[in-house]
Amino acid sequence: MAVATQSLEELCINSIRFLAIDAVQKANSGHPGLPMGAAPMAFVLWDRFMRYNPKNPKWFNRDRFILSAG
Repeated sequence: MAVATQSLEELCINSIRFLAIDAVQKANSGHPGLPMGAAPMAFVLWDRFMRYNPKNPKWFNRDRFILSAG
């Protein structure tokens, strides 16, 4: 993996982690452990496997992802 690609992936993963921490803080409730730990998995799923189009979020053939921690 090229250094630039690795740096971009790390930036994306760390952004997911930061957003999880920020959401928990703003809600004054919750636990950021799962989203922080699952950030690399989520990034790889969205980047390499899932079919979606951010310009057309109601695209019928898009993949759907459901995560349940309980």
